[in-house]
Amino acid sequence: MNFADIFYPENPKMRETLIRKSQEIVELMKNNFRATNQLIDVLKEHLGLRFNPITLNESATVKANCDVLIQRIREIQTRLEKIDKELVEKLEPDLYEKLKTRDLSIPERAKVSEVLRGIQCGFAGLVAPFVVGWLFQNVAILGRITGTCWVIATGLLGGVVFGVLLMGIEMIFQGILGSIERDRLKQALKEYEDALEDFRPASEKYQDSITEVKLTIKRMANMNELS
Repeated sequence: MNFADIFYPENPKMRETLIRKSQEIVELMKNNFRATNQLIDVLKEHLGLRFNPITLNESATVKANCDVLIQRIREIQTRLEKIDKELVEKLEPDLYEKLKTRDLSIPERAKVSEVLRGIQCGFAGLVAPFVVGWLFQNVAILGRITGTCWVIATGLLGGVVFGVLLMGIEMIFQGILGSIERDRLKQALKEYEDALEDFRPASEKYQDSITEVKLTIKRMANMNELS
């Protein structure tokens, strides 16, 4: 404890709370990068869509890393919008609606898969319509994660180097003591709490949803092998 903490006893507690919240943001960011790369793998394997994987850069700011994540997800959204537009043109309305709800029979999946193959100039098996249907159902999740990342990127946290955030709050508030530190801690703590209120559930939903689609694809592949 430094000397100023004697006169401002709330500072150490706020530091500890801020450290916990900053570490939570770090872990959520790491997991969001990992989940996005898993989604990229699924799109490549089952739809023939190619996106470069993303890498978290601890030497860059939180904003720079958020920008990387936002850009890649928006690229996926843009490609999905193009596929959606072409499917509307090429599929019967009832088949298109079944695709969005993933309620397709095997013959219907084969028909949609053939259309997808023509649209993308790649490849598409019987799992491909399920992946597209999943994307249609989860487009709001993609939008929400980019929105919450943008909030973090444009706030006080955005200008902090990611690696510094890993080291702890002392590095950020080094040399700031007493009432000034108290005010800065209060400001940062309020921002972290507000950011996490949306970022936490959005990240967890995003990650869980991608895990779900991977597990479902695996089950579908096993069923196809047994049939």
